Amino acid sequence: MNILILGSGGREHSLAWAIQQNPKCDRLIVAPGNAGIEEMCETAALDIEDGNAVAEFCHENTVDFVVIGPEAPLAAGVADRLREAGILTFGPSAEAAQLEASKKFTKQVCDAALIPTAGWCSFTAAAPAREYIEAVGAPRVIKADGLAAGKGVVVAMDEPTALAAIDDIFAGAFGEAGAEVVIEDFMTGEEASLFVLCDGENVLPVGTAQDHKRVGEGDQGPNTGGMGAYSPAPILDDAVMAKVMDEIVKPTVAEMAKRGTPYQGVLYVGLMIEEGEPALVEYNARFGDPECQVLMMRLGAQVLDLLLATAEGRLSEAQVNWADDHAMTVVLATEGYPGSYAKGSVIGGLDGLPETSTQMVFHAGTTASGGAITATGGRVLNATARGDTLQEARDRAYALAEAVDWPEGFYRKDIGWRAL
Repeated sequence: MNILILGSGGREHSLAWAIQQNPKCDRLIVAPGNAGIEEMCETAALDIEDGNAVAEFCHENTVDFVVIGPEAPLAAGVADRLREAGILTFGPSAEAAQLEASKKFTKQVCDAALIPTAGWCSFTAAAPAREYIEAVGAPRVIKADGLAAGKGVVVAMDEPTALAAIDDIFAGAFGEAGAEVVIEDFMTGEEASLFVLCDGENVLPVGTAQDHKRVGEGDQGPNTGGMGAYSPAPILDDAVMAKVMDEIVKPTVAEMAKRGTPYQGVLYVGLMIEEGEPALVEYNARFGDPECQVLMMRLGAQVLDLLLATAEGRLSEAQVNWADDHAMTVVLATEGYPGSYAKGSVIGGLDGLPETSTQMVFHAGTTASGGAITATGGRVLNATARGDTLQEARDRAYALAEAVDWPEGFYRKDIGWRAL
């Protein structure tokens, strides 16, 4: 079959890498792709947030199946347009993608379905939000309501930080995403992520992971889109997983169906776990980045079969075949990230690096220019590896990261420290 993946990051490179291994995949196109993706399959210059353009491209290229990677096309309704055009699609409708596109919407779903999550309130202006903080104090979690590329969240441990976050968001730090602010109670515990496929009715867990959001070692410094991840997450044991599915995931999927907006795609379940009790931190409507990279490394070719079963409403027949293994990914980012950073530095040392089922460098913010690979994003590469133990996966991932010759880049040296 002919398959189109929408997106240009490390998530999409890893999805393409896994899907291409499946014999059902005859032709693979990624739009717009990146320098690493260009080396393995076709890419196409396409406005992936324009549903009509994507549908037209699919008809012209006899595309049988579309996998939507990032959140922006989902929020823009691209999945809806493709389904209207009769094209099999993996990814939720714009209405269902509100689970990621609006923090307030998610909280309302949680309230309706009695899902354990932090207490919250929302504001559309700075003054009442500031008054609330002055009344209740800190710590609090301040969130821009809309899509902010994983950066619109401030964990404020004191009042001045909370007030500054409110002012920044309403001043336009995150654009339209900050038209409304959600303020949540601070939760303690350990964070982990669960990924669940949903076909509108049935659900199937497909892996756990732990991300490292802070830019600095020891989880210090500002939040980023993610500096590394590993899978599985030890804290999500069978007992906790059962609670997450029964108390959080299944009630959410039932509530979405009840609202007439069934959820079809992958549900990223961001959790806080304390003494074996899970609570929902957030939902995303797509595979996380960089969590997707470790999941794809572990799942391999079966990913395509699982995504097809989801899109075709056959999830009740599907099952995941897990090896007893571990995977880790280390993000190489441009100096200055998550603040301002220079673009265009040349990355060396990539030729000759292993590209196997146990070691792979996935590209994120890269461009091929004049015969060289250049860094054109904040998060640029994902050194990803698999092993029988997490230590083995870590050693292989860091061996890849160390082999990259890129003075303008940096990476955390402590990915996986909680588990190791």
